[in-house]
Amino acid sequence: MTAVSDRAEADRAASDRAASERVAAEAREGERKDDTKPTKLEQLRARYPWLDHLVRAGARYTDHHGDHYAAAITFFSILSLVPLLMIAFAIAGYVLFFNPNLLNEIRDAINAALPPNMADTINPIIDQAIAQRNTVAAFGLLAALYSGIGWMTNLREALSEQWAQSPEPPALPKRLLFDLTALLGLGIALVGSFAITGAASGFAADVLGFVGLADQGWAQVLLRLLGALLGLTANFLVFLWVIARLPRQHTPIRSAVKAAALGAVGFEILKQVMTVYLNAVTNSPSGAVFGSLLGLLVFINFVSRFILFVTAWAATTKGVEKEAPVPIPAPAVIRPEVVVRCGPNTATTAGLLGMGAVTALLGLRALGRRR
Repeated sequence: MTAVSDRAEADRAASDRAASERVAAEAREGERKDDTKPTKLEQLRARYPWLDHLVRAGARYTDHHGDHYAAAITFFSILSLVPLLMIAFAIAGYVLFFNPNLLNEIRDAINAALPPNMADTINPIIDQAIAQRNTVAAFGLLAALYSGIGWMTNLREALSEQWAQSPEPPALPKRLLFDLTALLGLGIALVGSFAITGAASGFAADVLGFVGLADQGWAQVLLRLLGALLGLTANFLVFLWVIARLPRQHTPIRSAVKAAALGAVGFEILKQVMTVYLNAVTNSPSGAVFGSLLGLLVFINFVSRFILFVTAWAATTKGVEKEAPVPIPAPAVIRPEVVVRCGPNTATTAGLLGMGAVTALLGLRALGRRR
């Protein structure tokens, strides 16, 4: 009877242990399920393809050093302002030299606005600036060429990085020639797009005036819409060329169409935001002195980042996305290692100690028998 009760008690204990193990296993399984459950962001990315594309573009921009390249582009952009100002002063000198009437009007305006003693100081400076127009133009062109090529080189390298391109760097003369050609092409594209936009808007205004609708409110609204549409079209064409043709290796135009449309709209929004920002900055006395320069610096940096992000957006489009090539690891070098020990190892030491102990015991035993 006692054996039966002991066996039943053992069975209940075994059953309790099995139940405890089953509960623990279920708890561990639940924890694993909780660990593998997708996060809220992953669920949203799976539900909205545009959000997934946005996250992948942001990751591409960050992983491929977008901020660093944008800083380099901003630096060379600011560096290019000085030679551009020199060229502008030289052009003004040429205009005043070939238009004496305009020069006399400027001198009369200066003489009327300044005290007599200051006018005698300013007029020789104007004459000297006009006389040195050739020197200013030459130095300005050389400096603009240097800074412009540096700007274009950084821009092309940044765009190539966002496309995960690793082309072999061309020779220095060839690279300078290609970058200079790309710089001239981009300048022509920008001037042409803005010129076409301005000419078309002016032509539309002339047409409205000719038909007698220039004073109509709805006609003015249509004219503004036409100007905005033409501006978006010009921005779209420029972004399309920058994204698809400025990288070291040209990419298909179709892969950059959506990104160029996004860039055109975003660039217009960015311009409006920066206009509000500049108006807010330049209201203070200190902002009136440094606000324009700081605002220009911030605007160029944001535009550089935006261009690189739009390029990352184009590079992460489904069917176009290409990861950077994985570098081939260096060949393995096998170096044989020879370890020389100056004494016995652990096993030998243990054996020697054991043999010594046995020998000592045998000696003690023999000595005891002899006694």
